[in-house]
Order: sequence, then C-alpha cells, then structure tokens
Amino acid sequence: MTIRTLIVDDEELARRGLRDHAARVDDLVIVGECANGREALAALERDDDVDLVLLDVQMPGLDGFQVLRELEAEGRSLPLVIFVTAFDEFALKAFEVHAVDYLLKPVSPARFAAAIERARKRLRAESSDDIARRLSSLLSDLERRDEAVDRLLVKTRGRSYFVNVNDIDWIEADGNYAILHTGAERHLIRETMRNLERQLGPKGFARIHRSTIVNLDRIEEIQPWFKGDHLVILRDGRQLSLTRKYRPHLEKRLGGKL
Repeated sequence: MTIRTLIVDDEELARRGLRDHAARVDDLVIVGECANGREALAALERDDDVDLVLLDVQMPGLDGFQVLRELEAEGRSLPLVIFVTAFDEFALKAFEVHAVDYLLKPVSPARFAAAIERARKRLRAESSDDIARRLSSLLSDLERRDEAVDRLLVKTRGRSYFVNVNDIDWIEADGNYAILHTGAERHLIRETMRNLERQLGPKGFARIHRSTIVNLDRIEEIQPWFKGDHLVILRDGRQLSLTRKYRPHLEKRLGGKL
C-alpha cells in the first residue's frame, strides 16, 4: 500500500524537515508541497487521490482548520490529516478527544514514524466517511472555541502573557502578524485578521479596513472623507480609515447610516 501524501506548511524549513522524515518511510510518497492554505485547496482539487495531508495549523491567510472547513463547505471529501502544530493546549486536547493525530513542532523522526504508522492502520481499517466524521466533529468543537475570547495570548522574546480584549483600542495587520494597540503600548501576535474578527466580533469589535479592526467603544467620531470612505476618530485622537467595503458592516453594528 502506498500512502500518497501532501505537505502543507508556510515555513520552508518545516516542509524540508517533513520531507526528510518522509524519505525514510518506504510506502510514503510525497505528491506535492504547499506553502499556504489556498495552494492546498488547489492541490486537493487537482488530485482527489491524496491519502494523507500533513497540515500546518498556523498559516497566514487560510490556516489549517480553515482549509478543512472550506473543503467541507464545498462538499468535498476530507482526507486523513495529521496536524502539524506549535503548542496550543486547547487544540491538543481537542485532537486527543476526537482521536485526530498531530505532530508537535519541532518534529522528531520517532514521533513522525509513529504518526505515520497510526495513519497506515487507519487507512486500512476505516472508511472515508469515518475519517470525515471525525474531522467534522473536531472542526465543530474548535468553532465553538473561536466564537469569542476574553483575552489574547502574546508570545515574545521567550515569554508569554495575556492582553485583555477590553484593553485593546484597535488592531492593525502587519504582514503575517497583527499589532494590538492598548493605549501607548503595542503587542505583536501571529494571527490573521479574519480569525481576530471572528473571535472579537462578539466582544464589540468591527472590521473597518482590510488591515484594521476597531473597538467600537473607543470611537469618538466618524467623518466623511472622500469617494465614500470615512475617517474614524478614536477617543485618543487616532484617525483610522473606514473603507466603502466595510462601511455597511460598521453601520449595521452601530445601528444607523453614516
């Protein structure tokens, strides 16, 4: 039995490590490598005979969970997945509860071999429907986690600390990261604006620009600007851009037309 495997990770070094581990497994064949979620979706659409996906959880744009949600939403079959992740206590517990395998970075050869052996047994013993049901159950569990948060974890220079959501004035995108602005302080986290919008929406935050999320309680004034755009002025005098694309969403959140 040959296990046709797709590697999905935004870090070249991580992909190389997985590729090196895979080269030591006789029945494992790497059919492709993807550097982001969109590439993964395209690869799985081109090749529906992929047996196994080594899927990074944290990627810019579409993360690993979002890739699977899109596959599910499109009615496409969910492959057997081994998640590759940095430490995330909630996610690891969810993987274990739903009997979904994972590899913790950095991946050791022994752990990789053990995960592939479990995948091999599952591919022999379980139907594709069984595999899909397990992943769907996991995604539903993780979706509940993502609905709202009270604080965000910041990791920097070997230490980790929490920022309370209520202390955040606004958030700006910075490449693959986001900057949380709390008064005069800035906190850099590795997270997508899409995830932050989903997590913080129930807490009184709104997206006003592709690169900006604002705490609605901090808005002092909104002024017309040009071509349908507006200026959002915060209590501390900070001016942010509200684009036409996001204006209807903000109007809905504020309960009135601008």
